[in-house]
Amino acid sequence: MKPVTLAGILLVILGALALAYQGISYTRQEKILDVGPIHATAETHKRIPLPPILGGLMLVGGVGLLVMGARQKS
Repeated sequence: MKPVTLAGILLVILGALALAYQGISYTRQEKILDVGPIHATAETHKRIPLPPILGGLMLVGGVGLLVMGARQKS
């Protein structure tokens, strides 16, 4: 398989995932209290938003690479 085709498939998959999830979520544990044998932590949930235009651009770019890879002669 051609590298251009593989890059196109990867961009299409990443673009579809970016449009579906619209962000990356993660959990972080923070130490609140640490006194002797007593430990207290808190979980905070954070989210990195991805704009839908980014997912759309990746999707269109991936389709473009797939078309370009199909047109190239072996």
